[in-house]
Amino acid sequence: MRWPPKQTAVLVILCCIGAAAVAQQRIGEVDTAFQWIGPDHKVIVEAYDDPRVKGVTCYVSRAKTGGIKGGLGLAEDKAEASIACRQVGPIGFVSPLPQQEEVFTERMSLVFKKLRIVRMVDKARNALVYLTYSDRLIEGSPQNSVTAVPVDRTLAIPLRP
Repeated sequence: MRWPPKQTAVLVILCCIGAAAVAQQRIGEVDTAFQWIGPDHKVIVEAYDDPRVKGVTCYVSRAKTGGIKGGLGLAEDKAEASIACRQVGPIGFVSPLPQQEEVFTERMSLVFKKLRIVRMVDKARNALVYLTYSDRLIEGSPQNSVTAVPVDRTLAIPLRP
């Protein structure tokens, strides 16, 4: 059965959205401060699979604000985050990589703040470098964390020209 072009495009987009949604997984959380009303303040740990590099997962820990505002999704989470990326399987590349690319973005406040994960290629050392930071509409935060995943020298990282 052949699908009309518009339906095929919609199906491809929905599949991509579904695949992107699976790329993040909550691993666990710990409470850091008790709240009488609303959820407690927490540190959460999430796993993010690199969508273009098979076999690499980044683990990010970050603060999650509790209380009434946090429970309603109106609170602004703190900018501090930590990242550790690891090889969790054989490394493979879906397509050539740009020198630098945003891998994942997640909202940390209702409108203004986002957590970002950026992948950079260190060609000289055949390594993938991952940086996490947060930004705001008006001013960003200098707080950041970086990690690197070495790639076996027999497997060259394909770069986009």
